[in-house]
Amino acid sequence: MTAKYPERDESTAAADEPRDQSLEQALAEEGTTDVAAELAAANDRLLRLQAEMQNLRNRTAREIADERRYAALPIMRELLPVVDNIDRAIEAAEKAGEAENLLAGFRLVRQQLATILAQHHCEPIEADGQPFDPHMHEAILQQPSGDVPAGHVMMVTQQGYKLHDRVVRPSQVIVSSGAP
Repeated sequence: MTAKYPERDESTAAADEPRDQSLEQALAEEGTTDVAAELAAANDRLLRLQAEMQNLRNRTAREIADERRYAALPIMRELLPVVDNIDRAIEAAEKAGEAENLLAGFRLVRQQLATILAQHHCEPIEADGQPFDPHMHEAILQQPSGDVPAGHVMMVTQQGYKLHDRVVRPSQVIVSSGAP
């Protein structure tokens, strides 16, 4: 039988062993470095995906909570003109001085509506005498006044309402421009 490789004596084999070991070690380290880099990159992607999923869950939960909190907003917008008309009817009946029973009925209906609105966290916006806030008030007129400082609400012409912290309808107000 012929050998593929020439036979080596022990001295040649002993000299080649450290070189073979260092070559194997270098190849192993290079492979380990590549694998370690791939593992680190995969771990980084995993952590980013987990963070993204958690952010998505939090955002979705916040959106659902807001949707539930403000679900009554459209119905509140439709009920407020009814409240305004009842207020006008009460005011007209008080001026006329007639039909006390009818006036008492309107006051009762108005109180029931106000209670229902309050139960659903729809409350009137306090505006009279307050500083003008364009987020809460809609200025329809500006008049000089010696009694009310400039930039403050003199009179409310239509009551505004807010649901929790959102404005359902801004208060229509007359704003003071200061002393004449």
